Amino acid sequence: MSEAKRSVTTRSAKLQIGLWFALALAVVSCGTEYTPKPKGYNRIDLPAQTYQPLIAQHPYSFEYSSHAKVRPDSSRIAQPHWLHIIYPTLGADVQLTYKNIQGSDKILNDLVEDARKLTGKHQIKAYSIEETEVKTPTGDMASVFELEGEVPSQFQFYVTDSTKHFLRGALYFRTATQNDSLAPVIEFIKRDVIHMLNTLKWQEGK
Repeated sequence: MSEAKRSVTTRSAKLQIGLWFALALAVVSCGTEYTPKPKGYNRIDLPAQTYQPLIAQHPYSFEYSSHAKVRPDSSRIAQPHWLHIIYPTLGADVQLTYKNIQGSDKILNDLVEDARKLTGKHQIKAYSIEETEVKTPTGDMASVFELEGEVPSQFQFYVTDSTKHFLRGALYFRTATQNDSLAPVIEFIKRDVIHMLNTLKWQEGK
């Protein structure tokens, strides 16, 4: 057999083997069921919850997470004693705003209404907003709002002594991660906020 003819025969044999292999692979593939893998999330290691006192001079004091940093609100609309409690490693930010009620029932009612409106703005994306009223150890009334769904703020609250002080807070995340994967972090910071409310004291004369 000539060298050219032997080369053609070899290529033909290789082609037939390749076709049979592709056919066998297609048959096996058709008979295999595809099972989608469950959605995975990055593991989030949370530190032990420890606390430290708020040192700066404000009309209020409380204990906040040792893993957080306090920064004054530097936004254009910021007012005195507005703060950010920032969790650098968790991408979270608890934003605090403070108002002096000045002994006015109207101011208090307006502030409560504004707080509810700000929470209500998330109704479009939230499929659940649960409000809980609690009394702090010092006798102040607080309302806590827990929001479920793909909302920018998952936890909000306000607390007041009904005569002079009104403090509102909202939790935000500086990340696009879905709330399902953030659930452990949200619960972690909720406990921090509850501790903050339980240790909250108003500083008269501030």
